[in-house]
Amino acid sequence: MPKSSAAQRLKPRKLPVQARSAQTVEAVLEAAARIFETQGIAACTTNAVAERAGVSVGSLYQYFPNRDALTVALIERETAQLLVDVERVGQGRTALGCIEGMVRAAVAHQMRRPELARLIDFEERRLPLGERNQRVADTIHTQLTGALQMPDAPRLADRELVAHDLLAIVHGMVDAAGERGELDAAALEQRVMLAVNGYLQGASSA
Repeated sequence: MPKSSAAQRLKPRKLPVQARSAQTVEAVLEAAARIFETQGIAACTTNAVAERAGVSVGSLYQYFPNRDALTVALIERETAQLLVDVERVGQGRTALGCIEGMVRAAVAHQMRRPELARLIDFEERRLPLGERNQRVADTIHTQLTGALQMPDAPRLADRELVAHDLLAIVHGMVDAAGERGELDAAALEQRVMLAVNGYLQGASSA
């Protein structure tokens, strides 16, 4: 299948305009989330989602052409809150405070609904979401680079490269913890910050 056709299959048929339509879409997305959490990916069919949401399959198909498009919309919903949190903490007063806040936001995103987050991580790898994933990574990278440019940040030869490495460290550790089923947010935050601080100390030219 051509790349453009594959990408088109993952897009919603239309976006809700009226409040009632938005409520229907949210009900569908939350129904999909609940099925993911309680029954797993295989059980999340369009028929099952429509039944759980209390809408007809025809109503669901008005917005989502297939299950993958529905899954992508759910991924976008969950990621949107993470990006809001990252942007908010990126406005902090100190470099380390901003980075700690971003780590906390990433861990909270994983722990808020851990089973859903774990399955979404799997679906993100399965679906052709390269451009979308790059957009999310670029947004977080920009926030990290901004934190590393603050007056109290360590002296670094290449802030943008360091920001890429920090993003990889945080993303890798948090996703791996999710796959293991970890639920202790505080302990995970502490371990991630140990890795981040160790890297920054080693990379600092001060």
